[in-house]
Amino acid sequence: MTDTVTDRFLRYVVIDTQSDPKSPAQPSTEKQKNLGRLLVEELLAIGLADAHLDEHGYVYATIPSNVDKPVPVICFCSHMDTAPDFTGTNVKPQIVRNHAGGDIRLAGDPQQIIRVSDNPALADQIGNDIITTDGTTLLGADDKAGLAEIVTAAQRLIDNPDIRHGTIKLLFTPDEEIGRGVDKADLAKLGAAFAYTIDGETAGHIEDETFSADSVDITIHGVAIHPGFAKGKMENAIKIAAAIVERLPKDMSPETTAGREGFVHPTGLTGSMEKATLSFIVRDFDEAGLAAKEAMLDKLVRRVIEDYPGSGCSFEVKEQYRNMKAILDRHPEIVENAMEAIRRAGMTPVRGSIRGGTDGSRLSFMGLPSANLFAGGHAFHSPLEWISRQDMERAVNTIVELVKVWEERS
Repeated sequence: MTDTVTDRFLRYVVIDTQSDPKSPAQPSTEKQKNLGRLLVEELLAIGLADAHLDEHGYVYATIPSNVDKPVPVICFCSHMDTAPDFTGTNVKPQIVRNHAGGDIRLAGDPQQIIRVSDNPALADQIGNDIITTDGTTLLGADDKAGLAEIVTAAQRLIDNPDIRHGTIKLLFTPDEEIGRGVDKADLAKLGAAFAYTIDGETAGHIEDETFSADSVDITIHGVAIHPGFAKGKMENAIKIAAAIVERLPKDMSPETTAGREGFVHPTGLTGSMEKATLSFIVRDFDEAGLAAKEAMLDKLVRRVIEDYPGSGCSFEVKEQYRNMKAILDRHPEIVENAMEAIRRAGMTPVRGSIRGGTDGSRLSFMGLPSANLFAGGHAFHSPLEWISRQDMERAVNTIVELVKVWEERS
């Protein structure tokens, strides 16, 4: 097996690891373990003797310390699954070598075009090797790029014992894309003090802030009756649900918000005349903003239901994850060391926020403070997904520099 980051990445993306939000199993799809087994084989082959896949689909491994002083144990984490948003079956990666600039038309579906106007970061890739799909599947750079980068960095550390570092833990998770990435993670077994998820986008970026996130499920109980005798009696649960969606604020949706603005987003509608269920996700960087949006939605629902005196509804809020900045602000060295590593790897660090979440969001609140480092991919969850070889190599260099910084500063 070849061992460049690109070769690893190309091996990983052709393995279908799509997670399934409808499955109650852990992992949600057994096929994620196919990649897990390959990762264990590769980690064992480079000398990580304790690498293993557990029954829940998690891969654990350790790079032992090679110094005789105490250094905080740090973990590098990426997820194995790809998003349910678009098919990940039969991925055919394509390489555009020495990219000359301009749009990239995808061979498998000429209607799919990676446009510079939609991907301004593409303008920074002149002369680089761009990896895309053929336009019929997603690529899986989210987050198989992170996996390839971590394994490649691990091999470099093992092959170069003169690089001084403390104990390093590796954690590869299933089901991150459906919000269950750390449900069964054994943090006691992992034994790390701090972590970095390698799950970001543009090279040089580090993120220490995410949305806070909840889900809301609204169940509507209407009044069902034969439509031939329905006048003045029927209260159609589907129409009530539609009325709720219609009254949502237009300026509080994903398609109308950006930056630090949160949103309320309907993600599912199922039902019949008698009963309908609406599913929402609610996002905001501030927990007070999250609560305000949920209160707004609850009030809106109640106002709609007032027009249907025979009907009723339930309103259930479930916590998904919280803004990890609240935890990371207590450990500024996590971000400071990463920014220094990015500089040493030849980039200008850019600190930012994620309009979403990572495994690190929940890990931080489970007792493992975690920041998010770039993996280099763009246009995630779509057939227009792309990444460059050079940016993956920059991520590998950043990981190696980061373990050196932690050793030097301990």
